[in-house]
Amino acid sequence: MTWSNFYLLCFLVGFSLSVLSFLAGAVHIHFPVKWHLPFPLGHHGGGLHKGGASGAHISWFNASTIMAFLAWFGGTGYLLTRHSNLLALTSLGISMVAGLFAGWVVFKFMVKLMQTNDAPMSTEDHRVEGALGTLSMPIRENGTGEIIFSLGGTRRCAGARCEDRKAIEKGAEVVIERYEKGIAYVKKWEEFSK
Repeated sequence: MTWSNFYLLCFLVGFSLSVLSFLAGAVHIHFPVKWHLPFPLGHHGGGLHKGGASGAHISWFNASTIMAFLAWFGGTGYLLTRHSNLLALTSLGISMVAGLFAGWVVFKFMVKLMQTNDAPMSTEDHRVEGALGTLSMPIRENGTGEIIFSLGGTRRCAGARCEDRKAIEKGAEVVIERYEKGIAYVKKWEEFSK
């Protein structure tokens, strides 16, 4: 096997596996078999640990970086052996650098996809008491209405009763004083702020 055939084989394997990966993931074509490496290098072969609740781990040696390396290593090596007068070791070195660079670019892209700027939520973010809301349905005297409020960045609604058993009109701003069994006991904002 000549060097150019070796490089061409590396390019074809890397490129075809990249296309298969794209078709399986982006276009949702499912293959009848699942391929896994017979050793744990693909899962724990160095890389970047992403802290936080998920504890995600991105390996340096994953299928995407290996395929990028093979495609660029093979393509660069093939072009250098066929169209230049460089020594075999020089072509090998340049091909290695091109492959490593391509793998690094793919790795950095994957890290960028996995990064999150979300701050961890505290228990205060889930506390209903003290939340400000608006009545979407009026509360009749000794009756129940409906409140819309924000909790943890999500818009929510719940049944609402007036703490003093008074009627409160639709659209009034209220504060939730307590929350029991899906019912928010509220007080008008004006009364609460006095």
